[in-house]
Amino acid sequence: MRPTEPLPLHHSWPLYDLREHLAPVVLDQEIAGNEAALADRGLGLWHCNLADSSISWTHGVYDIFGLEPGSIVPRLLSVSLYANDSREAMERLRAYAIRHQRGFTLDVDIHRPDGSDCAMRLIAAPVLLDGETVALRGVKQWLPRDVGAPVRLEPTTFFIP
Repeated sequence: MRPTEPLPLHHSWPLYDLREHLAPVVLDQEIAGNEAALADRGLGLWHCNLADSSISWTHGVYDIFGLEPGSIVPRLLSVSLYANDSREAMERLRAYAIRHQRGFTLDVDIHRPDGSDCAMRLIAAPVLLDGETVALRGVKQWLPRDVGAPVRLEPTTFFIP
């Protein structure tokens, strides 16, 4: 897992703080709705259906994980690409997010299938239906190794059409 200091990124947050925690860059509407433009900026959107653990990614997430865009990626495969300490922290925060209907932000390390490594900021929030958590969705952003303090991402990038 990436260092948690000095950035407060290893944490859970209430859904009403979604705008506050969404991510690290400011995007205009044109970029926010353009999957290729997001990928060019190291960003991707994701969604995980809790009923069957199916996941959907935009191209930017495939790029981060080093996988073929459009391929079907079982959740178990994507989770296996997290470094051990990153995976453990992500799974704990994920379970807490589902159980307590809270979002979370975490910087993690990924081991790509080609043997290279990269760092990624994972931002997740539960999707609620009739008061129950039915999915998680969010943003994944490629991070350079010398990542600095985040700036803000507009919430329009958060929703997969």
